[in-house]
Amino acid sequence: MLDGPRLPPRSGGAPDSLVILLHGYGADGRDLIELGEIWAPLLPGTAFVSPHAPEPCAMAPVGRQWFGYVERNDRERWAGVEAAHPALDAFIAAELARYGLPASRLALVGFSQGTMMALHTGLRRAQPLAGIVGFSGIHVQPSSREDDTARARVASRPPVLLVHGDQDPVIPVSALTRARVTLAGAGITPETHIARGLGHGIDADGLDLAGRFLARVLKPQACA
Repeated sequence: MLDGPRLPPRSGGAPDSLVILLHGYGADGRDLIELGEIWAPLLPGTAFVSPHAPEPCAMAPVGRQWFGYVERNDRERWAGVEAAHPALDAFIAAELARYGLPASRLALVGFSQGTMMALHTGLRRAQPLAGIVGFSGIHVQPSSREDDTARARVASRPPVLLVHGDQDPVIPVSALTRARVTLAGAGITPETHIARGLGHGIDADGLDLAGRFLARVLKPQACA
């Protein structure tokens, strides 16, 4: 079972929402958990959890991976997100049950390989999430032979924000342009931001945009 570092709501009470942070290749849950501290003033009722990916990283002995990443092509990425999907899907279900929250009070935030997982699993859950934020990632697509079946598995269409650096040497910014097209094909129009001069990382503007996006989609619901 996946697990990782956690931050309770800044309010001190029971959480009214949850953000799951999905790290990139070769890192672990500690890499992103501090984002919860940055966003906590905007999300005082939100709990944060940043699970360690399920596999030791072959290229970084102290890190983790959602899936092996050697060839770095579409075939490998599709096989990887498919293989890692059940573990992440089960973790999401367990975390919602832990806090007694519906899917509509959950947002996924991913970086790089974590973005691949956030989009792949987040769009396949039967109950729509509040939103998905993806930094420096890819909306992974199947081969044309598998495309019809894969598209049929897109079960929900939550709000999506994608942020990418235009100087990214690991995942080119063209991945964001491609994601606009592939998400549109699934009935989703993502919000996007290209960070000028940024490589493979997250800058202050991206943090601000993501924080405001999360505050909007996780805005506390008024009592009837």
